Amino acid sequence: MKKIAVLFLGFVGGIMGAFMLNKLSPQLVFMEKAETNSNFSQVNYKGITTISSDFVKASQASTQGVVFIKTLTNQRVYQDPFYDFWSGMDFFGRRGPVASSGSGVILSADGYIVTNYHVVKEADQIEVITNNNKQSYPAKIIGTDPSSDLALLKIDGKNLPHLTIGNSDNVQVGEWVLAVGNPFNLTSTVTAGIVSAKGRNINIVNNQFPIESFIQTDAAINPGNSGGALVDLEGRLIGINTAIASNTGSYNGYGFAIPVNIVAKIIKDLVEFKEVQRGFTGLDVKDIDAPTATRLNITNNHGVLVDHVLAEGPGDQAGMQSGDIIIKINDKDIDSKANFDEQIAYLRPGDKIKIEYLRNGKNGNASLSLLNQEGTTAIMRKGTVTSTHLGADLQPISKLERDKLAIKSGFRISNIKRGKIAQMGIQEGFVITSVNKKMFDQVNDLINALESARGQVVIEGIFPNGGRGVFSFYVY
Repeated sequence: MKKIAVLFLGFVGGIMGAFMLNKLSPQLVFMEKAETNSNFSQVNYKGITTISSDFVKASQASTQGVVFIKTLTNQRVYQDPFYDFWSGMDFFGRRGPVASSGSGVILSADGYIVTNYHVVKEADQIEVITNNNKQSYPAKIIGTDPSSDLALLKIDGKNLPHLTIGNSDNVQVGEWVLAVGNPFNLTSTVTAGIVSAKGRNINIVNNQFPIESFIQTDAAINPGNSGGALVDLEGRLIGINTAIASNTGSYNGYGFAIPVNIVAKIIKDLVEFKEVQRGFTGLDVKDIDAPTATRLNITNNHGVLVDHVLAEGPGDQAGMQSGDIIIKINDKDIDSKANFDEQIAYLRPGDKIKIEYLRNGKNGNASLSLLNQEGTTAIMRKGTVTSTHLGADLQPISKLERDKLAIKSGFRISNIKRGKIAQMGIQEGFVITSVNKKMFDQVNDLINALESARGQVVIEGIFPNGGRGVFSFYVY
């Protein structure tokens, strides 16, 4: 039986040197202070509406608010190293502009737009084209959240058509929905289907703390629809289309969208703080599969199993133990790890939650306050610093990650572009722990050391998969 791959949706056009032909390819696929007076209205959605002429009404209400997003990135294009040596070209390859595209959803009349992070990742230029090619705008990134594959953009517009945010909690399996995209700048494309499932975890977000609780739909979604809208029959936004399950790279019956309630929380954080405020329980949980249920003598697989309790974390202080089965958070039933992560994703550090759990077949209750990645209840501020000379962003990793990796300090590399980091061959997500055996407490000190380095330079660190790595090179 042929294995079905899960793909992020994206349309990538490569351009070498001056410009090359565009290529169609599905791909796996935080900045200045933004205004905080924009209205992201959220409405209450109840029940399943009747179909009748609602497809037309929903299409009319949503298509004008879905845009085409085109990006341009100066990327390295591999060439024969022997040719590069004798021709005097960069040994690591020629560089040329690479174009890619996707869709986006306008959230406010003054030009806030949500899309997938993988659509704008590493982009040097971002252009937004409104429906029916009415107008083109340059866009800037307000903030990104790789853990949920979301990005918030801003264009300078007025009185723009925008979608109303619905309530994904009340969306029901079997409900009719529309997938609206603007792929390949073909104005708008609308397909219809039903919600096939909720709370899907498909393990495609490559991040230390991924959030995956997708809405699954059989509405046809194809490459180029990344960042497009999943709407109900009132035209209200209930999800952002992100991935498809396919063995061909094209639609194969399964599409996945990020629930809009998660989207709404994340964009509000990005507008207000430029950083997503994520709360942590200090609990690692996992789904209860059949072997686990048999081992624990559980007849009902409802809930999630506490696999690990962080010492002195919120869960530990509240008396939680490994082996506990969490069945409710704030009186809401928990039936999967994806559902658990989703409920916590709505909250911020300092928020209190009530947990109902089972221990040895008996009910128990716990109350705890969520902490941030540094182990406090304070609001986190953006700590990423961009170095044009190095051609990358560097961000201090959290105390939570430092403890997990057993290191005293570390700085994660992201958004690699043209510069020293690319020339060194260091990959995205690598955590630098030392330079020439010296550790750094401040990101700016590390950047200064790398920018001014001369002679033999040895960089030590940790790869995204947890493996240790060393890069050694000579700087003239």
